[in-house]
Amino acid sequence: MSRNLGLAGLALAALMALIAGPVLAVEDTHVEAGELARSKPGTIFRVWPMEGGVRPGIKGYRVLYRSTNFDGRPVAVTGALIFPAEAARGPRPVVAWAHPTTGVVSGCAPTLLPNLSQVIMGIDEMTDKGWVIAATDYIGLGTKDPHPYLIGIAAANAVIDIVRAARQLKDIEAGERFAVWGHSQGGHAALYTGLHAKKYAPELELVGVAAAAPATELAKLFKADEGTASGRGLTAMTVLAWSRLFRWPLGELVDGSAMRAFETVASDCIEDLPQFFQEDQDLKTLPRQFLKVDPLTDPNFAPVIAANTPGALPAGMSVFIAQGTADTTVRPEITKDYVRGLCAGGARVHLKMMPGVSHVTVALDAAYDAVAWMAERFRGSLAPNSCG
Repeated sequence: MSRNLGLAGLALAALMALIAGPVLAVEDTHVEAGELARSKPGTIFRVWPMEGGVRPGIKGYRVLYRSTNFDGRPVAVTGALIFPAEAARGPRPVVAWAHPTTGVVSGCAPTLLPNLSQVIMGIDEMTDKGWVIAATDYIGLGTKDPHPYLIGIAAANAVIDIVRAARQLKDIEAGERFAVWGHSQGGHAALYTGLHAKKYAPELELVGVAAAAPATELAKLFKADEGTASGRGLTAMTVLAWSRLFRWPLGELVDGSAMRAFETVASDCIEDLPQFFQEDQDLKTLPRQFLKVDPLTDPNFAPVIAANTPGALPAGMSVFIAQGTADTTVRPEITKDYVRGLCAGGARVHLKMMPGVSHVTVALDAAYDAVAWMAERFRGSLAPNSCG
């Protein structure tokens, strides 16, 4: 596995070549506790111009900004802001891109890739429309904090606060209206953004939530994924992330005979999603029964799983969900069950089922439709509704 496993999102050989080059060095992301405490969410601490990785006519910055962790503590987060170089004719709409799983250790931040823009689905269509793309790394990816993997409130805060950060830089000219668009882990983050944005950032207007193969019913997903090597790999990452976050002793969770394979898999970064889901060689060394506990019944794991399973979004919220029928990571039936709950709660849902599409390519394949759907939300059009 390279950069240890490999970036989620594309099955194209050209992209594989693009991300095979050396990654950028991890920047100094330390912020003094006093400065963090004095700052407001969305405050930018540092800005680095993106050197390459964007097409002509597009500008980009890597930023270090302030957000709020799941426990309410202020935290510094890295991310990227990408936008048209030409002067705006008015406040620009913002799309918060929430990336799929790239790993759970610091070096797995997408902004450390030399070609970040190549792994943001629909980036050309969005920048062609004059939009700003605000792409968080999430807490703990690109910084030294533990990554709160699949902890919904932390992910939502990081997503929302990079939209706030975009509004701090005058040359970006970001407006108050934004949509969120995410894949897999990022779909989970997008849904939590829909749940949390109005309360956390009342000065912003969330016009819609778009998600491709979102992680929704976590208990069902854990159970369904245990039969595949890639599913066990994602479970291993969850175990490592949560053990660090909540200070659970790994020795009480992971079988000693599997510890070496577990640590290799769990601490790797996913740069090449197709390779990962084709069950990379390192994944095959991880036994089916590598845990000492059942996450679905363990008194530590089970409450965290339940607390981070997104519920129904607010009534009237506009939601776009894309789901591949050939997805063996986020099963179609799980997504359909979640959509039924959204409909029951009064959301306006456009469900796009994509025959033969896998988890690997669903965001890429759905990007054109997702961008078109978001464009209509920015125009103020009433969202289509698949709910009966």
